[in-house]
Amino acid sequence: MVPPGHKISLRKDYDPEFTAGFKDKKDARKKLEKNIAELAEYQDILYAQDTYALLLIFQAMDAAGKDGAIKHVMSGVNPQGCQVYSFKSPSAEELDHDYLWRTNKVMPERGRIGIFNRSYYEEVLVVRVHPELLDHQKIPPSARENIWKRRHEQINNMEQYLSENGVVILKFFLNVSKEEQKKRFLERIDRPEKNWKFSTADAKERAFWDSYQQAYEDCLNRTSTEWAPWFVVPADNKWFTRLTVSEIVVRTLKRLNLHYPEVSEERRRELLEIRKLLEDEA
Repeated sequence: MVPPGHKISLRKDYDPEFTAGFKDKKDARKKLEKNIAELAEYQDILYAQDTYALLLIFQAMDAAGKDGAIKHVMSGVNPQGCQVYSFKSPSAEELDHDYLWRTNKVMPERGRIGIFNRSYYEEVLVVRVHPELLDHQKIPPSARENIWKRRHEQINNMEQYLSENGVVILKFFLNVSKEEQKKRFLERIDRPEKNWKFSTADAKERAFWDSYQQAYEDCLNRTSTEWAPWFVVPADNKWFTRLTVSEIVVRTLKRLNLHYPEVSEERRRELLEIRKLLEDEA
């Protein structure tokens, strides 16, 4: 976890190859399977209790494994209680609204798990690396003053509001190395079944690697809070990435002390009457 109020260095403090002592993928997979089963149980109670919502945010450089992490970690949950949204370049309609509009309208409702594959953080990452994108947002000149600092503060305030209203927020930055990204890009080119996952834009964005690292580092330092912490997840080993995300999600749900709704005495008597009617059927 990025400690709230402390400055971190991605390069010095976080190793993309870290595996926490796990040397055998089989052991990691067994632990992942256990976490997936627990997550399914907690999701059922979360849905029944209808008090909290869980929002999982995934941000990363291309080919870091966001899609795979979401697919594997959430493989055991009930689709009725889970919503996944991916955010690409904003549409004309979205550009006619404030930058938080398109994500705010799909926040998870109580009892559900919402997953953002990229999110409003693109507005302090991609837009920061490519400031010319601000020209499309039609914002007044005064809004551009200290824009990154102000947007960080706006996001913190919005997340605190959500947290105070029962939305539990976990934010994951999948930390892949530049060398591993190159390896995965080459694999996507060499394997026909993966060609669809690679675009010229991915290669072009790689040229801005250092600028993205700086933008991410500043974002992590300014927006990791007690109510919405950032987790820097080692992403050079996909199996460990998935295990780490599952562990954080399960531990967070466990701390919520979730429970099924209590049945009132009146409702209990009603259920017993229904039971008697069913048993008396010919």
